[in-house]
Formats: sequence, structure tokens, C-alpha cells
Amino acid sequence: MEDLDVVIIGAGLSGVGMAVHLQTKSPQSSFTVLEMRDAIGGTWDLFRYPGIRSDSDMFTLGYQFKPWTNPKAIADGPDIRSYIRETADEYGVTERIRFQHQVEALDWSPKRSRWHLRVRRLDTDETFELACRFVVSCAGYYKYEHGYTPHFEGRDDFEGEIVHPQAWPEDLDYAGKRVVVIGSGATAVTLVPAMAEKAALVTMLQRSPSYVASVPREDVITNQLRRVLPEPAVYALARLRKVLFSMGVYAFSRHRPQKMRHFLLGKLKEELGGHIDLKHFSPSYDVWDERLCAVPDGDLFAAIRSGKATVVTDHIRCFTAKGIRLASGEELEADIIVTATGLELQVLGGAEVTIDGAEIPVSEKFYYKGAMLQDVPNMAMVFGYINASWTLKADLIADLVCRVLNHMDEHGYAACTPRAEGIGDQGPFVTLTSGYFQRSRHLLPRQGDKAPWKLYQNYVQDYVMMKLRPLDDGALVFTRAETQPETPRARPQATAPAGG
Repeated sequence: MEDLDVVIIGAGLSGVGMAVHLQTKSPQSSFTVLEMRDAIGGTWDLFRYPGIRSDSDMFTLGYQFKPWTNPKAIADGPDIRSYIRETADEYGVTERIRFQHQVEALDWSPKRSRWHLRVRRLDTDETFELACRFVVSCAGYYKYEHGYTPHFEGRDDFEGEIVHPQAWPEDLDYAGKRVVVIGSGATAVTLVPAMAEKAALVTMLQRSPSYVASVPREDVITNQLRRVLPEPAVYALARLRKVLFSMGVYAFSRHRPQKMRHFLLGKLKEELGGHIDLKHFSPSYDVWDERLCAVPDGDLFAAIRSGKATVVTDHIRCFTAKGIRLASGEELEADIIVTATGLELQVLGGAEVTIDGAEIPVSEKFYYKGAMLQDVPNMAMVFGYINASWTLKADLIADLVCRVLNHMDEHGYAACTPRAEGIGDQGPFVTLTSGYFQRSRHLLPRQGDKAPWKLYQNYVQDYVMMKLRPLDDGALVFTRAETQPETPRARPQATAPAGG
């Protein structure tokens, strides 16, 4: 059985970043990246619907070690995908990736201080085992196989096409057609203006409104600084500025929710110019109870002002042959219905995780520093911020993993395990009220009532806790091996090449 130091699950934004951190900060560690799909990019390769883009600025969604040089601060999906692939090639990560390799199960052996992974090659349907001392799950938080679509009465009666953004048909022709997009989140807000460029009319049908805000697609300050400063300096300054700005907006929103609501709705009134009732953008919840939807250069509002897009707030009674019957009795006629209704969540890529054969109840475990699970040795699980860019937290977790590996090598430890004692339970670590998180509360790890078990969703606090404070914090317990490994660990150069 092949035995490595580290196995990274997933070759998306987080997985490639984790691999680069390992190569630069823990070069003695042998590793491979297992990717269930046949391409690099994760989310940014999977989603191909019209207008797909980031909802965070690329100065913080980009890696700390590789400046984002594109003039667009809010980037299109293909540009982000190219950035991830370029990073993987530049740092030699691509040849470490084994494509179409799905991790089905992981079992920790206390005696050997090793994870045993059951891996299926999706191209050959063969199954094999792999051992390693540390696992980093960069598989995201949702199922790649399919998105979430609720039951709609009369769905089979509809004579047009029904598509989900997660499985967008490459040949879908919507030019000159009537489109109804069900949803009000980031995906719907992206789809509506993009499809309105060709469609006859695009209607965003929502049960309830979300907060939306216009943001500049390009960062004027950064693009001007590029004329006089080197790119690394420009990137560092932009990253710092965006981090502080997002933290400030979030803090103000949570402490002065009514003032932030008044500010956002005032801006919306200016953007909409009376073309649609403001009630369609006036949520009943406070700002940041759910994610704030970004609208680059106000493209959604421009589509509404042009008459190519509109918004309807109502509940669905049923689908009909010609469209959707609403609770109010109105019928929305459509040629195409897009169900932008969310994601199906899962943890650890859906793999079965056990310790010495005993199942790990992930939803009963506290989440140590938002990086490791209570009582689970030598495993990290990457989950980004809910109020800022995903990569900010992913970079911190990768740095923490490298610090841990180096500490274990230096002192001869075989395992590190987060242990929680006397910690109060404050529920699932994600506090958003978004539907896809509420549906999956029973799957998510929990957070405690104090550090390092409480998640503050604050980059500066996490930076201090994860990069500057000692690893020996009383919660992370380091132990030596009960027995020596049966097979020697592979060295970095012995890592198998990419497979397909």
C-alpha cells in the first residue's frame, strides 16, 4: 500500500492553494491531490451558466502568494478557472493531481497513526487503498453530482425546458425566449442580467427578497496604482484594503442593522429609478443574516430599467403547461424555467469517515479554529468565510496545517488531536439563515462558546490565532506513535504522477 505524508482531497481553489503551501512551507512532506472530476478548478470548472462570476473581490479570493493581475476586481468564471490552472502549472501542482479519483472512505488507525483511504478510480471503476498520516479535505461543502431542487407540483406538465444552474446544458438556446429564474440568491442575481442580453424577457421569481448591492467591477484605485508600483505591492495593498473594508461593513451591519438597511435601500432606490417597486428588494431579515448579493456595476438594475428583466415576489402554486401558476393566481408564461434554488450540502466530500472502524458523528463535533474536528486526529477540513472571501480562511488553514506538520516532524510526533473540555455548545458553526444551510444543519460541525472553538468570522482575529499564537494551546494535543508504520513513507519525489 502506498504511504504518503499528506493527501489533499479536491483540486479546486482550496486544494491547489493547499498544495502550494505544502511545497513552499513544508517541502519535506510527500503528498498527492485526489480529484474526482477530470479537471482543475472545482466550483469554477463545474459551474458554466451564463454570467458565472465571483461574488467576492479577486484581491481576497485570489491566493496570498499569487497576485491577481486582471483589471477586473469582480471576475468572470473562466478567468478564475484560468487563474487556478495557471497557479497549479506554475508551482508544479498539476503533476501531483490524480484525476477521476474519488475518496469513498477514510479510517484512522490509532496503532499505526495513519489514515487508510478507500479510493475509486472513476475512469476504470477500480478501487484501491492509500495510506497517509494527514488528510486535508478541500472538497467544498456541496454535492457536485446535483443541486437542490424542491418539489414543484405539476412539474411534468410544463412543455418547455427546466434547467438547474449546476447542470447547465451547453447547447441551451434562450435567445428571444421568455425565461423564469426561480430564486433570489447570488446565482439568480447573476443569471438574470446575463440572460437578459439575449432573452425576450427574464423574470426573477422569488419567495422573498434578498439584499443586493451594486459594486464596481473594476477597482479604480488598484488599477491606477499599477502604473507606479510593482504588482506584488499593489496586490498586497489592495488585499489589505479589501479585508479591512469587508470587516468594517460586516461589523457595522451586525451592530447597526437598521442603519445599514436604510443605506442599502436608499442606494437601491437610486439604482432602480422607479422602474420596479422597492418591496422586491426589501428583505424581512437583517443584513448579513444571509449573504449580501453583489451586483457588478449594477448590471441587474440596468436590465430591469431596460425592460428586459423584472422581479416577481410570490409563492409557486404549481407548474402549468405554459409556465408557473402563482399563489396569487397569476400565471407567469415561460419557455425556459431555471431552478436557481440552491445546493445540496455535504461534508468531507461525502466520504465515510471512521476511527478504528467506528463512525465519526461530524455534526456532534466542535470545529477547532474552523479547521479541524474535535477528537479527529491529523485531519483538516477547509471551509471559508461566510462574510468574506473563501480563500482568506483557506490560506490560514493551509498555513496552520504546514505549521502542524513541521512541528510534528521536528519533535517526532505522530498525531495531533483537538480535544475539547468544558466548552459550551453554541450550535452549528454556520449561522446564516439561507435555505441550503438550514436544510443541512444536521450535517455541520458545531462551534463552542470561546476560542479556539468559537468562529468569529473575523480575518484579523483568525490571523492572530492561527499564524501567530503557539500551536500548544491546550486544545491541540500532540502524541507519539503506538507502533511504527508497516511501510516507509514515500518521499516527495516518489509521489505518483497525475492519473486520468
